[in-house]
Amino acid sequence: MRSGSIYIGFLSPASARAVVRSLAQQSVTAFAMEYVPRISRAQSMDALSSMATVAGYRAVLIAAQTIGKMFPLLMTAAGTVPPATVLVLGAGVAGLQAIATAKRLGARVEAFDPRPAVAEQVRSLGATFVQMELPKEDVETAGGYAKALSAEFLRKEQEAIASRLPKVHVVITTAQVFGQKAPILMTSDMVALMPRGGVIVDLASESGGNCELTETGKTIDRHGITIVGAVNVPATVPIDASQLYSRNIYNLLKHMYPKVDTPTEPEDEILKAACLTRDGAIVNDAVRALVEQGS
Repeated sequence: MRSGSIYIGFLSPASARAVVRSLAQQSVTAFAMEYVPRISRAQSMDALSSMATVAGYRAVLIAAQTIGKMFPLLMTAAGTVPPATVLVLGAGVAGLQAIATAKRLGARVEAFDPRPAVAEQVRSLGATFVQMELPKEDVETAGGYAKALSAEFLRKEQEAIASRLPKVHVVITTAQVFGQKAPILMTSDMVALMPRGGVIVDLASESGGNCELTETGKTIDRHGITIVGAVNVPATVPIDASQLYSRNIYNLLKHMYPKVDTPTEPEDEILKAACLTRDGAIVNDAVRALVEQGS
């Protein structure tokens, strides 16, 4: 790339330290779409939420195609077909879309999230909110991202989830911690609690997975349960994913250059948060520390 050019896209600095280092050395101004702050002014540029919407929808369809059971309740001359029970772990953007999609397909849906504040959103979509005993611990950053939690908190989460698994046919996992390894919400022993023939679709696969047994990019069978290590799920719905992503980038560009030859100041809250490299240096403190750590 030419020195002085601008890059806009996903960067994943935790797994692409060399790329970030090269962008700085080449004096490329790099904006990472996943670092766009979650504030009202930046909602139209929030590519993470756009892609999570697509992934949550698609994850349920993957599960429906994989499981050897129909989702809806059916009354037939040959008898009643009971509905599938779907458990969604995490009620962020992907989780809420998964809940809505599973409900549209006629499943009985339950959802778990350590944030009591999202219970109303879960119930508004017709799902049951799984309660847990809450230790006194913050579960969300000021920027709206999930925080890494203590071992005690994680144990409480696993206990709450395990109590539901004996009657669950499908689990969709969506829990991720920004810039860190995904928390293990389902151990091998917990997977064994599910009825045989069940399906787990792990949307956190690329960051380590919420299921202990998940293998990134692979579909495996363990304890009679099919575990899908989903990768780049939005790409499997290319038309809408591309349209949403291009709008996010367009809106960021429009914010960067509201008028011809009159760019927004670099210290603008949105641009400052999303910019990783500028003028030959890594300007994001957290990313700089991450890259230097991997040197």
